[in-house]
Amino acid sequence: MLVFPNAKINLGLSIIERRPDGFHNIESCFYPIPWFDALEVSEAEIFHFTSSGLAIPGSKNICVTAYDLLKQDYNLPPVTIHLHKNIPIGAGLGGGSADGSFMLSLLNEKFSLSLTASQLRGYAGQLGSDCPFFVDNKVMFVRGTGDELSPVKVDLRGLYVAVIHPQIHIDTKSAYANITPSSQVKNLKSLLEKNNYMDWPAQITNDFEKNADSRILQLKDMLFARGALYASMTGSGSAVYGLFTDKPEIQTKHPNLIAKL
Repeated sequence: MLVFPNAKINLGLSIIERRPDGFHNIESCFYPIPWFDALEVSEAEIFHFTSSGLAIPGSKNICVTAYDLLKQDYNLPPVTIHLHKNIPIGAGLGGGSADGSFMLSLLNEKFSLSLTASQLRGYAGQLGSDCPFFVDNKVMFVRGTGDELSPVKVDLRGLYVAVIHPQIHIDTKSAYANITPSSQVKNLKSLLEKNNYMDWPAQITNDFEKNADSRILQLKDMLFARGALYASMTGSGSAVYGLFTDKPEIQTKHPNLIAKL
């Protein structure tokens, strides 16, 4: 069985406060984009995980963790998992979170576990803060640690998105450790729902840009120079994106995506 976990971008990201548990409460909007990994699972004699594409750091992949999590509660047979990694890592695009959540949904369907979306979100939350979003994989306003999801009326259909990854890896934990929470309430949801893209550059920001590497900010400026209605970092990572009315002509040595939403 083969699925294609997709990336997301953040439309705005405000760090509201540091929680007693060491995590941070945020406000943001997660928007799915068509930059994909490929994940295949088949039954096997013994459990086995392989990967191709981009090198994946760490000793245990999140897809394996997802399998182990469900196996605690269900009699899953051994499987072979192959993940082709295409979404840049440490970029703020949510590729790892997508892989974990898609793995849960794939196992649920393949082995007829009959888990509801709510139950899948519960398991996904054990994998990581952003993982529950990818269960429904729809545009959502996000609060809490990324686990509080609610509908938001933001529609970028018909626009083009250009995403550039400057091949700088940003560790999420380190990024949050260096951030100063903002006490200013930005009413992000209401600003987004007006869908006035031309107003977004002055109103909607990503707090991680305060400490961003100059190379990242230069790419953001380049997107505006190419005619972007709005441009921003996404998440806590190093990828930047721009929204355009027409398909932009962008030449860069960095991994990138240009697609119609």
